[in-house]
Amino acid sequence: MRLFFELAARSFRRTLTYRIATLAGLITNIFFGLIRSSVLVALFGQQSEVSGYTVTSIITYTGLSQALIAYLMLFGWYDLMDGVHTGEISTQLLKPLSLFRYWLAHDLGRAIAHLFLRGVSIMLIYELMFDLTYPKDLGHWLALLVSLFFAWWLSMVWRFLVNLAAFWSPNAQGFGRLLFFAANFFSGFMMPLGLFPDWLQTLCYLTPFPYMINVVIEIYLNIITGSELFFLLGLQLVWILGLSLISQFILTMGIRKLAIAGG
Repeated sequence: MRLFFELAARSFRRTLTYRIATLAGLITNIFFGLIRSSVLVALFGQQSEVSGYTVTSIITYTGLSQALIAYLMLFGWYDLMDGVHTGEISTQLLKPLSLFRYWLAHDLGRAIAHLFLRGVSIMLIYELMFDLTYPKDLGHWLALLVSLFFAWWLSMVWRFLVNLAAFWSPNAQGFGRLLFFAANFFSGFMMPLGLFPDWLQTLCYLTPFPYMINVVIEIYLNIITGSELFFLLGLQLVWILGLSLISQFILTMGIRKLAIAGG
C-alpha cells in the first residue's frame, strides 16, 4: 500500500505543475458551463419547476457536472492505450504493482488534484454568479464524499476497461471515443436524467454511467435521500466490483495475446 500511495502522491504533484493547462481548462469549463446553464434554464419558460428541478437546482447541476469533467476524465483517457501501442506496457507489467493498481494510483493523484484545482474552483465561481443549492445536512455531505469517491473509482475502472481494446486493435481510440460519448449521454452529463422520458431513464440506469454523474449530483441536490441513498451507494459499489472483475479477465486475455505475439 505504501508504494500505491507514493505513486498517487507523485501523480498529484505532477498534475499541480501544469498550471497553464489547468487555467485554460478551468476557463473552458466555465464558459461552456454558462452556455449549458442558459440552454437548460430556457426549458423552464414561465414554469418554476420542471421534472422536480428548479432553476436554482438546474444551474447547480450544470456547475457540478462541469466541475466533475477533469476529476472523472469524462472526455476520454487513453494513457494505457498509448502504452500498449508504444510498447511501454511491457515495462509497466514489470512494476511491483499490478497493472490495474499502478494506473489506479496514478489516476487517484490526478483526480484529487483536479477535484480541487478545477472542481472546487468552478463551484466557487458559480457561487459568485448564481444562487446555488447545497446538501441539507452533515449526513448528506458525508454521503456526497463517499459517492464522489465511488464515482471516481467506477470511472477509472470503466476507462481502464475501454483502454484494454488496444490489445486487439491499433485503432482503438476511435472505439474509445464512441464509448466515452455514449457514457456522457447515459451518465446525465449532458442533461439531468430526470428530464429524460421514463423509458430512457430506465435504460440509462441499466448501465454504470448514471452512477458516475447523475447519482452524485442528485445526492448533492438532496433529491436522493433516505433508504434510496444507501441503495444507490450500494449499486455504485456493485458496478465497481463487477467492472473490475470483467476488466481483470479481459486484461489477462490481452496480456496472453501480447505474450503469444512476442510483445
